[in-house]
Amino acid sequence: MNFLGIDIGTSGCKAGIFDADGNQIALAKRSYDVIFSEGGGAELNSDEVIKKCFEAIKECTEQVAPGSVKALSISSQGEAFTAVGPDNETLSNAMVSSDSRSAPYISGLVDAIGDEKLYNITGHTAYPIFTVFKLLWLKENRPQVWKKARHFLCFEDLLILRLGAEPAISWSLAGRTMLFDVRKHQWSEEILDAIGLEKSKLATPMPSGSVVGSVNKSLAYQLGLPDDTLIVAGGHDQTCSSLGAGVTDEGVAMLATGTVECITAAFKTPVFTENLRKNNLCTYDYTIKDTYSSIAYNLTGGNILKWFVNEFGEKEIEEARLTGSDPYELVLSKMSGDPTGILVLPYFTSSGTPYFDTETMGAMYGLRLTSSRGEILRALLEGVAFEMRLNLEILHNSGYNIHELRAVGGGAKSLKWTQLKANVLNKKITTLNITETGCYGVAMLACSAQTGRSVSEIAKSWVKPVTLVKPEEQFSSWYAQKFEEYKTLYKSLKKIPFVSYRKN
Repeated sequence: MNFLGIDIGTSGCKAGIFDADGNQIALAKRSYDVIFSEGGGAELNSDEVIKKCFEAIKECTEQVAPGSVKALSISSQGEAFTAVGPDNETLSNAMVSSDSRSAPYISGLVDAIGDEKLYNITGHTAYPIFTVFKLLWLKENRPQVWKKARHFLCFEDLLILRLGAEPAISWSLAGRTMLFDVRKHQWSEEILDAIGLEKSKLATPMPSGSVVGSVNKSLAYQLGLPDDTLIVAGGHDQTCSSLGAGVTDEGVAMLATGTVECITAAFKTPVFTENLRKNNLCTYDYTIKDTYSSIAYNLTGGNILKWFVNEFGEKEIEEARLTGSDPYELVLSKMSGDPTGILVLPYFTSSGTPYFDTETMGAMYGLRLTSSRGEILRALLEGVAFEMRLNLEILHNSGYNIHELRAVGGGAKSLKWTQLKANVLNKKITTLNITETGCYGVAMLACSAQTGRSVSEIAKSWVKPVTLVKPEEQFSSWYAQKFEEYKTLYKSLKKIPFVSYRKN
């Protein structure tokens, strides 16, 4: 008995098959490109994404016994949506999270409903990332598409439709649209009325782990699936990955280091506070029913290491080419082992929470002629960790107390980097036996729906801790002092006007 998890991201999709004990027995990946355009456009070809998902599924099913996959579920990137026509044809590309063309449409909705009321309905503060504002852009700039569309679907519900079931969306993913009332677990009539959208054009919201339907028989045959394969509601990729990391209880959160640095926590009681609102920290459904989540993130995460290696790691890149080793590990091995006196504001892209600042630049403060390359690298990674400590402090002050982090993503492979994070955050960090936590999390939901076992029980059984990394006590007071200094850095630098040189 096997279970299929599908993870649809911005740059690629993955499919994984796991047995009833949580062992990974097949994995396939496909990539696709974001289509950028003038004015801040960033889109995916939705038909290409679904085609690549089907390819990944078929590659996986060819590696397991025929008929062994009993259920599947889907982890999806948030916010991106596709317009679908009356014959279920694709009418538009999907505007992904980073598409900023929707920014001018924020003020109209905020003025109509009020920013506090929007937060109290949706659990989010207004920002161009969210689906509702992208829909308003489409309505004004692609009126024929808006008029013709039968559905507007995120990637979870779009894939469900393509698999042959009526479109359904998990509460978790619906919560990322800013169209969803996260307390009542239904589409917000007030918001829909404000933008002129009929509820019938959206997928049916369902709790994660609910059975949505089954795969179309002819398509199941093409994909190598049994014709009675259950389709199970999945969720937003961050909450699915958090479940895949074994986060089922309060006080434990996922720490994901990919391009973005992200903390995702689960809580039994939803918290809506002015402190969370003003710091842009959300509250929405988790992938376990009657549980809520909050996400803290910095858009400069593992990409800061990639930048450093590309710009200053020529020697390690060449060594890696000759020896077959990893250039990132080679660079990290030469990182300073002691805390630095350098403070870094890690806004090498836009910031994430708590500021949602697209203007303030990254900065390094405290450089001397004696500063070494290894110290500078460590300071960069410390800066990202300090930003996450700032988010953890805000969550703590709002009632979300996190005492353990589960490390996933590329950054979790380096114990030296993980130890740095544990020291700066002053939290214990656990590394795990699984890497593809998005696929893993939704496979748990599929297993739960098919077997009747609770998803929390499955997570506790499947996820195996590998290494527990504790903060080193000799550095705790130093980092506590530096954190207080770090909190003054953003406010100080924000006051300085920044003008970029442009050639005539």
